[in-house]
Amino acid sequence: MSLFPLLRPLIFRLDAERAHGLSIAGLKAFPARRAPDFSQALRTNVAGISFPSPVGLAAGYDKDAEVYGPLFGLGWGHVEVGTLTPRPQPGNPRPRNFRLPEDRAVINRYGFNSCGQEAALERLARRDRTAGVLGINIGANKDSADRIADYAEGVRRMGRHADYLTINISSPNTPGLRQLQDEGALRELLAAMREARGVEGPPVFLKVAPDQGEEEPRQIVRAAMDHGIDALIVGNTTVSRPPLRSRHAGEAGGLSGAPLKPLALATLKRFRSETAGALPLIGVGGIGSAEDAWERIRAGASLVQLYTAMVYEGPGIGRRIALELAERLQREGMSSIAEAVG
Repeated sequence: MSLFPLLRPLIFRLDAERAHGLSIAGLKAFPARRAPDFSQALRTNVAGISFPSPVGLAAGYDKDAEVYGPLFGLGWGHVEVGTLTPRPQPGNPRPRNFRLPEDRAVINRYGFNSCGQEAALERLARRDRTAGVLGINIGANKDSADRIADYAEGVRRMGRHADYLTINISSPNTPGLRQLQDEGALRELLAAMREARGVEGPPVFLKVAPDQGEEEPRQIVRAAMDHGIDALIVGNTTVSRPPLRSRHAGEAGGLSGAPLKPLALATLKRFRSETAGALPLIGVGGIGSAEDAWERIRAGASLVQLYTAMVYEGPGIGRRIALELAERLQREGMSSIAEAVG
């Protein structure tokens, strides 16, 4: 039985960012455990990588690549660290992270606070590559004069330590960043990423926003496929505001958690329609249960990621969802998670 429900009232009395920091410190204090063994039915291959489970931890929790080892031991099928920027930067002023308990949501405006890629490299150099699948999410510095050059630098510096890299151009908390999703800018960016990766670099995933205009999914998919992107992560936090009940509902920033689910699911379906199965999709946004994960997989996601649900359910949620997905496969008479992908 998880102790988290008993601890949650105490944790929620703390400022959200302070609680986050204490949880990182707590994971550092305990030795990493061996990752649990999952049913072979959950193992799936995406972009040439064998994932032991389709349920991963999204970027944003282990921002500076400090505790990915212990996280593997908790049962995440993959862990994505970052976002890491070329140079250290403090991010936006505090407070910048707000729980919305009545909505099972979070609003954040962190703004890519990062220790910088060089500091993270020292930890990543000690990585045990057999412990689990590690993604490294890279971004651009807020004050960068050339954001495309920042991303190219990140690909070159971080690639040798990653099982895959994620190009994050979808955070709403860095002014102008989402403009890189515009077709012309996106093609220029992806051409630079392809050159920076070279022939021996790891797979590169592109993380896109859930807030999409009518033509954007088609343009993004076309550009991604033309430039050898290996998968799309759909999506990120939203700047839209569905009806919310919590006192922090009016805070500026990106909204994540349960209220994001309808938009995230609809956006995934739009990208599935555009890709027609030719490009793997990773579903993110509002996933808090095995049923949510199953719905996203049936809608076309080969993998899913979550983070906000961990705030409310505790760090064991990834393993719990994976075990329930294995049971669902058995009930449906399916032999593998790949068989379930819509």
